[in-house]
Amino acid sequence: MKKLLIVLGLATFSLGYSQGGTLVVNNYTPYDYYGAIIAHNFAGGCYPYVSSKDPNMITVPANANMSTGTELRYDNYRDQYTSSLYPVTEWNVSLSATAGPPRLWNHPAVMPGSPVSNNTRWGATKFQMRIAGTTTNAPDNFNANLSVAGNSCYLAPDYFTTPSGSNSAEMFMISSGGINYTYINLY
Repeated sequence: MKKLLIVLGLATFSLGYSQGGTLVVNNYTPYDYYGAIIAHNFAGGCYPYVSSKDPNMITVPANANMSTGTELRYDNYRDQYTSSLYPVTEWNVSLSATAGPPRLWNHPAVMPGSPVSNNTRWGATKFQMRIAGTTTNAPDNFNANLSVAGNSCYLAPDYFTTPSGSNSAEMFMISSGGINYTYINLY
């Protein structure tokens, strides 16, 4: 019985660690977030590397955030497809500098507990803000590449402010109960 509890505990921990935890995008602006999200191996070598493919650039509408219950939330590559308001159908997965084939959301390579999931963490985003419901860029050059602090695979700041100072964005990770939560907040 004790062994069974240890195995179940390890399995639960492993699934909690899968993919480095949860990604949350909070958009508190009157603009749409239009961006790519990137996860990779932080332990060295930067691979495996995973990024959104279909859609390549994810749209999180204006004022979509945790306060309204409309934030982007991905707990893992697979379950996001059925649980997120902004699902990704296909992921780019690279095991080395040579790009690998795209993987559907339910492919075994991106399942919780797979080597890809267990060895990647959310690490970066490339985005531009757009006037809500259009393809017109938001004013004041509200676009940036961001990465979490300490990310040696994708060198970008973890904070951005528009030239006028009227808008900003940040990317950070916090850990709680052994699970990493990565946030992209747009203000």
